[in-house]
Amino acid sequence: MWNLKSLLRLSKGEVTEDEVKNLPLVVEKTQRVSRARLLPKLMRVAGKIPFADDLAASWYCAQDPDTPLKVKLVLLAALGYFVIPTDLLPDVIMGLGFTDDATVLATALSIVGGQIQPQHRRAARRLLGLPEPSIQTDIQS
Repeated sequence: MWNLKSLLRLSKGEVTEDEVKNLPLVVEKTQRVSRARLLPKLMRVAGKIPFADDLAASWYCAQDPDTPLKVKLVLLAALGYFVIPTDLLPDVIMGLGFTDDATVLATALSIVGGQIQPQHRRAARRLLGLPEPSIQTDIQS
């Protein structure tokens, strides 16, 4: 089974051939669990956490068939941590409850964040009802 230690080994390319063979099964199972739990929780707390758009973009990236399996696994592990009802800091602790979730997501994004494409970010903003960022050009006269 995949745990944090094996995910770190995966990010460094230090996994065994047997572990690599099991990746598609692990990703498929994790996608099913995340789909059932992530989106309802995300929509419930989106206005309370500043990293909701990163969570949603990570979700869309993990669902993209063009995303490499290893990237999907890292993102789904971070998303899975977000939906776990019992984590290091319970989410009900005002002001601190989501700091561990943010840390796990930030770590995952530092490893594979370059794989999140603009279309994933656009889909995340649509899901959350956020406006598209405006592009302003400075015109100097």
